[in-house]
Amino acid sequence: MSQLENAILNLAVNARDAMPDTDTGSGRLTIETANAHLDEAYARTVEISPGQYVLVAVTDSGTGMSPEVLAKVFDPFFTTKPVGKGTGLGLSQVYGFVRQSKGHARIYSEPGQGTSVKLYLPRFYGEGEAAGSPQDVRLTAVLPVGCRREIVLVVEDEEALRLLSVEALRELGYSVRHAESGVAALRILDSQPDIALMFTDIVMADMNGRRLAEEAIRRRPELKVLYTTGFTRNAVVHNGVLDPGTHFLPKPFTLQQLASKVRGVLDHGPRQVDA
Repeated sequence: MSQLENAILNLAVNARDAMPDTDTGSGRLTIETANAHLDEAYARTVEISPGQYVLVAVTDSGTGMSPEVLAKVFDPFFTTKPVGKGTGLGLSQVYGFVRQSKGHARIYSEPGQGTSVKLYLPRFYGEGEAAGSPQDVRLTAVLPVGCRREIVLVVEDEEALRLLSVEALRELGYSVRHAESGVAALRILDSQPDIALMFTDIVMADMNGRRLAEEAIRRRPELKVLYTTGFTRNAVVHNGVLDPGTHFLPKPFTLQQLASKVRGVLDHGPRQVDA
């Protein structure tokens, strides 16, 4: 337990240091816990066991990190802090603790948009509860699918994630178009008026997902929108990025979660608001 406390404290200190204007009240730190399921496909890519995990997320609204810095944050002795301003990010120790616990750590960050560190720790099952108990039955349920007449536009600036979403949606039966930016997405929407749903990342370099959705709906009032991001729902709502109740699917998501959310948005409710 002390290792987990130290990990959260370390992440909170890093978050504070990434928000230089916290004294003026402009910085926000969000700490959340939740149950999470990591499916076999995702677990294989990060070399852990699929199943139920406890998620601890620490999110800040600070300066964020460039892709170059993000690629090194788990390296021992790596730091972005000047001499006399601390020992460094310390994320290698957090990463080591999580991996020793047979878990997984994931960081989402964008310059100027903040950072979210997600720790996935194996869920403890009591003596009367096994890993294959009824909670997991839902994971084998029949996937809700689409048809080729239903067209989904995927907007994601990270190529690997974009292609993964495209492949998953096509496997679910939808026709899919994809764009690497908001500007490219608007061009596709203008040229193909029968797109039913836009599945967009929130944090992108040229135009964030909310601005894109507002412009897309101005042009196409009937368009439905589903947002995704590595940041948690509470963090993006807390920081004013999205309104409460907005259709939202946090990363990483399973095929079951993607299938259920897309089908639900297409079939039910107002354009952008979850039931």
